[in-house]
Amino acid sequence: MGQITPYNEQESKTKQVSRMFDRIAPYYDFLNHFLSLGIDRGWRRKAIKEVAENQPQRILDIATGTADLAIAMAEQIKPQEIIGVDIAPKMLEIGRVKVRDKGLNKVVHLEDGDSQELHFKDDQFDVVTAAFGVRNFENLELGLSEMYRVLKPGGKIVVLEFSRPKLFPFKQIFNAYFKYMLPLIGRFTSNDQRAYSYLYESVQVFPEGQVFLNIFEKTGFKSNRCTALTLGVCSIYVGFK
Repeated sequence: MGQITPYNEQESKTKQVSRMFDRIAPYYDFLNHFLSLGIDRGWRRKAIKEVAENQPQRILDIATGTADLAIAMAEQIKPQEIIGVDIAPKMLEIGRVKVRDKGLNKVVHLEDGDSQELHFKDDQFDVVTAAFGVRNFENLELGLSEMYRVLKPGGKIVVLEFSRPKLFPFKQIFNAYFKYMLPLIGRFTSNDQRAYSYLYESVQVFPEGQVFLNIFEKTGFKSNRCTALTLGVCSIYVGFK
């Protein structure tokens, strides 16, 4: 996979991604829903359905951002604990306010941390999730290996990530929107056009579909599968330890 970074600087990708999300944090939730026309909520519901099948009591949400997925899982699945980890402190600040306002402080706990160097002991979680985060890992295999390590034997990984549609002419329309419109909208709303150019570029080089499942297998996961959503704009990846 090519190494695409937000700002094309000498600084590590991890630090650039952290800085980028801190810069767009106040606009992140609005832009997520607006730019996806609200479809992202449906994608999360499908991911939560996968998580709920295992009736997990302890969940780790990687790259939790402003905690949208963590909050929805807490409300719908009602586990004992969800820990959300992210490298962008300002995203977590917004997430903590949302968790508090929902009255979920006893269930959802948000922590600043690098998903590629988790501080948890081995075999701690029933399910590990990641929504639109693994694409930003500096080292994808290392990040997945860490997710595998902290899962309990028999535990489940559920990854939601952008992919590239193949169907004509939807592919061409989607690419034009993603490549040209998103950066333009992002520039006027978040004052960071580069963040949304990076989004398009990072999706183009991400090892989607079977290639990503092969990396799942390489890092130890088994019974792996991929389900494409919305004509291939997004995919759910599932595997087990």
